[in-house]
Amino acid sequence: MTNAIGHDPEDEIEASRAPLMDHLIELRMRLIICVAALFIGFAVCFAFADRIFLFLVEPFTVAQKLLAAQHAGGHHGPFDLLLALLGLKDIPATDTKALGLVYTAALEFFFTKLKLAGFGAVVLTFPVLAWQLYRFVAPGLYKNERHAFLPFLIASPVMFILGAALVYYVMLPFVLWFSLSQQISTAGISIQLLPKVSDYLTLVTTLLLAFGLCFQLPVVVSLLGMAGIVSSKMLREGRRYAIVGVFIAAAILTPPDPISQMTLAIPMCLLYEISIWCVWLIERRKAKDEREQSKDVVAV
Repeated sequence: MTNAIGHDPEDEIEASRAPLMDHLIELRMRLIICVAALFIGFAVCFAFADRIFLFLVEPFTVAQKLLAAQHAGGHHGPFDLLLALLGLKDIPATDTKALGLVYTAALEFFFTKLKLAGFGAVVLTFPVLAWQLYRFVAPGLYKNERHAFLPFLIASPVMFILGAALVYYVMLPFVLWFSLSQQISTAGISIQLLPKVSDYLTLVTTLLLAFGLCFQLPVVVSLLGMAGIVSSKMLREGRRYAIVGVFIAAAILTPPDPISQMTLAIPMCLLYEISIWCVWLIERRKAKDEREQSKDVVAV
């Protein structure tokens, strides 16, 4: 089938395709940029590894101070810890000793900082990595597909940051408060929490990744909806199974306490409902575009 001037659209697409060698050269260039960005991000994060680690330990430090103030006669809880982290509540002045984290191997803290720098490099350079991926696949997309793909590049890091913020300001306060409240101190015995730096970092990074990736649900489902793989009707009909799956995933990904599990499960259920709404909007827009195209064909 040819158009009005006798050109075959398939021939135009073939003419716009670059040779295989050009694709490989461009892929190499994109990979070099990604590796360079990761290297620079790693170097920057490693230079500030101590400050980044202290930032991640801040909820632990504040929890210890508030728990000491409670033992001294105050009334504090995990919600007070959340408010203190947000800067909405003053931390009581107490005569508490510095927070103690230990490492049991000579190079453990050094390797912990390497892991922290690697994790920070991926988070810091994600916009660069996502943009390079988009620039590589963009020539193979139609103009309307490129315009539709761009919002997801912005939504993905925003949703990851929201998930990470939920971990730092909500999840960690409850987990750390519960952990510190298990300590026992009597005249005959003292049971204190002395976490290893590597274990604490593993806990924090695992929660950050788990929440950040789970918060990508609306982005992933919207992309599947654009591709026609899922529909809003399918998502509504599978709501009960999705809720069960969400609670199972929350039980696996979070520490074994109900508060942590609910902290992940409830936002995930809300995000699932938002995903249904997003797919419905995509379907509505597609139907509108198809009606307009049909009117144009009839007019011609």
